[in-house]
Amino acid sequence: MAEVKLKTDTFLVSETDKKGVITFANEDFCKIAGYELKELIAKNHNIVRHPDMPKAAFKDLWDTVQSGKVWTGVVKNSCKNRDDYYWVFATVYPMENGYMSCRRKASEDEIQKASELYKTLN
Repeated sequence: MAEVKLKTDTFLVSETDKKGVITFANEDFCKIAGYELKELIAKNHNIVRHPDMPKAAFKDLWDTVQSGKVWTGVVKNSCKNRDDYYWVFATVYPMENGYMSCRRKASEDEIQKASELYKTLN
């Protein structure tokens, strides 16, 4: 497994419907995750979920955005090849018809703290 490191100016954006089905993905997201846009549209956003991510983290995310609040957190995602992965600091915004996720490069400190926390939740 190899970590794909985001550049400082990389900004991943996606939008989903209320069920988490992707309706939009920007070029940075497609490039980092290794997908063509047509491979992501109409797929559930968990297509990039990494097995190291605890279910409790996504329960918190869904509980937060479904209540109309913004969620933030550090997330480890899988690339299409399932061997590579990337870390992001995500902000998920509830919208009228779904959700928007904006992601930037996570700092080494954010990744370390999240990794330690996620080990206790798995």
